[in-house]
Amino acid sequence: MTTTIKNATLSATIKHFGAELISLKTNQNKEYIWEGNPEFWGKHAPLLFPIVGTLKNNSFQYEGTNYSLSRHGFARDMGFQLIHSTENSATFTLQSSADTLKVYPFEFELQISYTLDENNLAIAYHVRNKGKSKMPFAIGAHPAFALPNEFENYAIAFEKEEDLEYSILENDLVSNKTERLKVDDKKIPLTYDLFKNDALIFKTLHSKSLTISENKNPVLKVHFEGFPSLGIWTKMNAPFICIEPWFGYSDTTESTGDLFEKEGIQILESNGEFQSKYSIELL
Repeated sequence: MTTTIKNATLSATIKHFGAELISLKTNQNKEYIWEGNPEFWGKHAPLLFPIVGTLKNNSFQYEGTNYSLSRHGFARDMGFQLIHSTENSATFTLQSSADTLKVYPFEFELQISYTLDENNLAIAYHVRNKGKSKMPFAIGAHPAFALPNEFENYAIAFEKEEDLEYSILENDLVSNKTERLKVDDKKIPLTYDLFKNDALIFKTLHSKSLTISENKNPVLKVHFEGFPSLGIWTKMNAPFICIEPWFGYSDTTESTGDLFEKEGIQILESNGEFQSKYSIELL
């Protein structure tokens, strides 16, 4: 099942399974979201919750019990309920259940809202801790943007001057090794070689937005004010780029398995609420 929202400029389609954005088009029918061809990667823009990335040994411990939790968490693989919609907005919810409690022993409500405003799509997150104890969690976005022409024709421009140091992944975990990207006038030309070691993970950035351009012509801008971390990723020879604003990231190679000690983790008090949003602006 899907829901489509529209305004005079854009339309966006969201799949209820995973509350995943699967299309963002102009009224001239130009598509900006990756088609999800499984030959490269079968998703479009999954929601990452209650973890981002990979846990060491795909597990964590809580109150003496070991729990298994797969990469990027379970929200992307569960059905959401549409609870509110208008012509240009839609809100979906996922509640903790017997199934989620088996792998993540915390009671929660997760909402994700999509709102179109002129040439902009805002995606808002709302997390509520419904339990009586503190709740550790991470949340993040994983939108893949279609790059229909030669990959090397595209570049990413950061909002501010950056010393772009990124963490190296080892067996899907964040190591203590880092590398630096050469930045020319805040821009990074895209090449597949950038991703030979998987995603680029920036634990911190000064910029709160970045722009994708093709042959120096701006295509779209991703705004992520408030998100402390960012991932950038593609598959070898795939015609897309993922721009991923995150609260949290994969375990480090030295992780203890205690979510409360995890780098980048968010902690919600009982009945506490968390809100954040990012947006995609078509240029």
